[in-house]
Amino acid sequence: MNRGINMKKIRVEEAVGSILCHDITKIIPGEFKGIGFKKGHVIREEDIPNLLALGKDHIYVWEKKEGIIHENEAALRIKELVAGEGLNFSDIKEGKIDFIAAEDGLLKINKEELCKFNSFGEMVLVTVHNNTPVKKGQKVAGTRIIPLIIEEEKILKAESTIVENIVKVVPIVGKKVGIVTTGNEVYHGRIKDAFGPVVMKKVEEYNCHVLGQTILPDHAEEITEAIKEWIDKGAEMVICTGGMSVDPDDLTPAAIKATGAEVVTYGAPVLPGSMLLVSYYGDIPILGLPGCVMYNKRTVFDLVLPRILSGEKLTLEGMVQYGHGGLCLDCEVCTFPKCSFGKGV
Repeated sequence: MNRGINMKKIRVEEAVGSILCHDITKIIPGEFKGIGFKKGHVIREEDIPNLLALGKDHIYVWEKKEGIIHENEAALRIKELVAGEGLNFSDIKEGKIDFIAAEDGLLKINKEELCKFNSFGEMVLVTVHNNTPVKKGQKVAGTRIIPLIIEEEKILKAESTIVENIVKVVPIVGKKVGIVTTGNEVYHGRIKDAFGPVVMKKVEEYNCHVLGQTILPDHAEEITEAIKEWIDKGAEMVICTGGMSVDPDDLTPAAIKATGAEVVTYGAPVLPGSMLLVSYYGDIPILGLPGCVMYNKRTVFDLVLPRILSGEKLTLEGMVQYGHGGLCLDCEVCTFPKCSFGKGV
């Protein structure tokens, strides 16, 4: 990729700030033979004695030409173009910069702009999947300029075409949660509720505060009233468990609708979790969770919960995209979110 590089030969003592056009080999007899200085290295004052010791009185360096920029300068401009909030960055090296999560949060990737950027050529941006929960210090993306030098016109084209940040980490903010559990068998004490502890554990992992849990019989009006009561008590999200199938005596979906909430979807292309109901009472999410949340390690609930807590309002258009990647493989050793589950969106 050295085509078009203008080289000039200069004395090593005059080379500070110049950019090497070739690798310089270092040999220590019987100990080492390899690269002492790599192509693209920007020569520093402290490098001069080492270069002289390698027998280099003169070296070939890049002669700057109008309209052509070095890989490091180009990478820095790309970083400024594509990076949004919640990111730290590695030191630049050979035209490459790593993007690192500055805080725990949810990784958001503008996939349309990402594809557009990677179509320009001679520069790349590579990311972890969109909507992945990430931890502070985790590498989430990287950009690289392919050649040692690049035409500035390519950078200018990207800067004029890319209209939104492509990579960002948005904070996940815990909510006050009310839980409504229905089922005659639980209400009358015939079986022990297994839903509440699971839901509490999952929301508390994201610093949510559970205000409490209401356990009710299969009675639609009581379910509706309980949801409204939790909202009146300050719940910022209400989670309903039980009564979510299509059996005649499963009344939770109708009870949620009766609150006046806008139903986004009843059903999601996710397995396990296809019976999920997503709705909003104003800006307050009301979820109806399918029974699989009780006993499967990971379900649709694990996919939508961090998105809701990041401030995103779920839509039908966004939910249907889970059909691509929405199949959990139920691995013996679960590595979620470092797996394919939910990664199609």
